[in-house]
Amino acid sequence: MALMNLSSPHHHNFSKTSRLMMWVLLATLPGLAVQSFFYGYGTLINLIWASGLALGFEALILKLRRRPILPFLTDGSALVTAFLLALALPPFSPWWLTLVAILFSIVFAKHLYGGLGNNPFNPAMVGYALCLIAFPVSMTQWAGTEETLTLSQQWQWFWLESIDGGIDAWARATALDLMRHTKGLTLNELALTNPQLGLSLTASMWINLAYLAGGAALLALRVFTWHAPVAMLASLGLCAGLFHTGDPDLYPSASQHLLTGATMLSAFFIVTDPVSGATSRKGKLIFGAGVGILVFIIRSYGSYPDAFAFAILLMNLSAPLIDTYTKPKAYGHKLDKSSARGD
Repeated sequence: MALMNLSSPHHHNFSKTSRLMMWVLLATLPGLAVQSFFYGYGTLINLIWASGLALGFEALILKLRRRPILPFLTDGSALVTAFLLALALPPFSPWWLTLVAILFSIVFAKHLYGGLGNNPFNPAMVGYALCLIAFPVSMTQWAGTEETLTLSQQWQWFWLESIDGGIDAWARATALDLMRHTKGLTLNELALTNPQLGLSLTASMWINLAYLAGGAALLALRVFTWHAPVAMLASLGLCAGLFHTGDPDLYPSASQHLLTGATMLSAFFIVTDPVSGATSRKGKLIFGAGVGILVFIIRSYGSYPDAFAFAILLMNLSAPLIDTYTKPKAYGHKLDKSSARGD
């Protein structure tokens, strides 16, 4: 009888898991602080709301599955999903958008497959991708740094999607939106006709540098290895550099790709997911490189300016195959070629 080939880790230790999750949560704080500085209280409100929802849905599903609630609730995995979604969603997200994202992340993408360690897809990216496809207008509500709202205004928008004074929506594009839909303009012409591009690029740069700092701290603590994030950043930077060299008026530079959108957040906090990604060192290199290449392709030729959710989910599908072909040989034994091919 053939055995199921699972790429997820099979060692379960609640104390170790909760400790690793705590380090991941702490490493997101620099990015959260910088993001809140540029975009106001929206991200923080999203974070509090998403965390409460994630813990609530986690406890409810565990009860329905007749599993012990406290050990799983305190392992930190639900909070990490909530943090990643809150940081990825627009800061002007209404309450129901975060609720839908968390619902599908925790209930469908995680527990439908058996819970932590069994999910083939990154739960946060499933919720994000669903909202991006189903609610594209709400997922593109971003404002410039000069339009930061007060706490009361942000709270009012969060619940009512309107603010006293007539503001009922934002249509301003992010830096990636502007660079993707150039309307026939070169990047230099685009910068001249869109003064907010400079502000958006500055905000994105500092936010990405903050997540880079958090990711570097996790690397120093050996929470994960360098293979997947470095491979992702290298492949994305290489593709961007080559195309930018060929046509600098059409393709953004490598630095613009690496320091805009959710690049560093994805590289160090999502691509490094040990459950839905590849497990061997060679497999992590292939997995990370695949994400970087797909991101560049979708950013350059697709309809979505920031493509990490789709790129990561596509590579999640490939993770079992990657593990099959990169399976390390056991110590003292030669790798059987037929088994490596899956024969």
